[in-house]
Amino acid sequence: MSDLASGGGAAANGSESSSRMQVGVAGDADLSVLDRALYTLFSRHADTRRHAADRKRHRGAAMSTSFDVYVARAYGLSWIACGLVAAWTFAVVSAVPSPFAAVVTTGGGGYVDVGSIPPLYVAAAVAGIAGTAAKYATVRLAGVRLRWRTRARRTGIERTLPGAARFLTALSSGSDGPRAMLRRVADNDAYGETAVSIRAALTTASLTGSLNEGIGRVARDTPSRDALAPFLLKFREHAAQGDDALTGYLTLESRMLGHRSEQTRERNADMMELVAELFVVLLVLPALLVLVLTVMSVLTPGLSAEIATPFGTVSRRAIAVYGAAGAVLVFGVAAAAFVSDLRPTDQRAHYAPPRDPSSLLRSVPRNPASAAVALVPVGGVALGGLLAGGVDPVNAALLGYAAYAVPVGGVALRRGRVDDAKDREISDFVHAVAGRVALGEPLAAAVEHAARNVDLGRLNPDVADLAFALGIGSGREEDVQTGALRRFTERVGTPLAAQTIGLVSGALDAGSDADAVFETLQAEVGRLYHEKRALRANMFVYVAVGWTTALLVVGIVVAVNLTVLDGFSDLASLSTGGGALDPTAVDPERDRRRFYVVAQATVLSSGLFAGAAGRGGYAMLLHSGALVVVCYAVFAVAGLL
Repeated sequence: MSDLASGGGAAANGSESSSRMQVGVAGDADLSVLDRALYTLFSRHADTRRHAADRKRHRGAAMSTSFDVYVARAYGLSWIACGLVAAWTFAVVSAVPSPFAAVVTTGGGGYVDVGSIPPLYVAAAVAGIAGTAAKYATVRLAGVRLRWRTRARRTGIERTLPGAARFLTALSSGSDGPRAMLRRVADNDAYGETAVSIRAALTTASLTGSLNEGIGRVARDTPSRDALAPFLLKFREHAAQGDDALTGYLTLESRMLGHRSEQTRERNADMMELVAELFVVLLVLPALLVLVLTVMSVLTPGLSAEIATPFGTVSRRAIAVYGAAGAVLVFGVAAAAFVSDLRPTDQRAHYAPPRDPSSLLRSVPRNPASAAVALVPVGGVALGGLLAGGVDPVNAALLGYAAYAVPVGGVALRRGRVDDAKDREISDFVHAVAGRVALGEPLAAAVEHAARNVDLGRLNPDVADLAFALGIGSGREEDVQTGALRRFTERVGTPLAAQTIGLVSGALDAGSDADAVFETLQAEVGRLYHEKRALRANMFVYVAVGWTTALLVVGIVVAVNLTVLDGFSDLASLSTGGGALDPTAVDPERDRRRFYVVAQATVLSSGLFAGAAGRGGYAMLLHSGALVVVCYAVFAVAGLL
């Protein structure tokens, strides 16, 4: 642990020297010609008081560029936005008639003839105001982006820190020092933003020659001031006291962080209830709004008045109806993204398609990422065929989307069930191996026994491959075990396997006691599997909420189409043109189409929400595509298409 105390002289000036080194590298070697020009023109703004808070956020945002370069790019982009918005506004305003009256009163009581002011001057003034606003908004958005990225990193750190602490606890029984222990966490992608922060600490330690300085720098700059910062500082303090003190601290801290993580999950569950309630209300309201507008248009002819737009003349009611449909889609996407963000990172499956085209095609039935790439032509062919067959563009687009989304989502569902089956068996596999290791058997013999005598279902081929790799490996035992376990983790391909088996390979490679490692692993795999099952059970309620909301809106819209529209059409026709009723307010065919568009927008959003609450990712395609088909089928059977 001498590396915690070494490098005192270098650490004294570490912050200043590394900062200058970063600026020098960014300014002299890594920047493009455009960045160099922007840096020369606008980097002075980075030192102003206006960006003091942004500089602090930049330290915790883990950006790939220095703050000066980031600010210079923001100001350069702001001038581009200013020019584009000013030019567009000038062109539009100069082509639109002046909305002002013929004269306006001045402050002195006189009158100025607005018509005497050249229209180009008015357009230039409005364009200047709009361009200035766009420039200011662009700079502000750059600061907002830093705030969002910092907040996202803080959330990511707090979600992955408990797992990293448990991994460090298992490593602490080995022969590795603090720097090597942190390096193993940094090299493990399963620990997300925590691994990124520890990599930054190790990089600083390499530059300054002191791990003490690297930990202090990250603890100062991290956005997770209540979790990661005290954890790293106490890690440094206990590491300086000795191995026993560090092991005791990590054991206690991993328990405390686990308890804190459980409280966070409870808060997320409460937040999810609120989101679901808002989701139901905001997705049902647009359908009711369309119904109210249909009623009011009979009594209020002004709603049928047409307004000139760049896309032609459109009635006010049409703008409101299609605007409501667009708002539903935006809200659905936002709700799905928010629900996906609430899902813990350690329970998100990630799939990658093979780069080789033949391998990609072969993996379509079992890899959703491959299916998402390979089935794009299916959706395109379906869209083209429907358009060629005379189907209207709205239905062609919806059914083309469903033709792509449902098969991809089906592959993801099948893969998810296979992964669930493997996760169920991992617990039995770990317990079987741990029992043999506790009796003094080598890991290879324990895995061989499990492969031959324990029925592990979907996991049998992977365990057999692991036993074979452990049996024929040559070289240092720790290297053979690490390589075989890493291959096993990749074959299983689930987040649970990455966290649990990855813990074993890293701890054994560090020389940790095998019995202690597997004891920790048994508790870890049981806890993680229980959390997964609990999350799945809780989220199933919100899957049902999404489907129920979609079917409820479809039922309301179909009922209104079948029973209400014809009645209002007859009521409007009673007017002869001079009464209070608008005889053209209700057109059943036109209004049925508008109702259908709103219904499809609602079921599409509901499907995205249900999929995000279910398994996330590709499940959103399955649920949204299936609900689109259901809505189309219901309207077709009812004779409303």
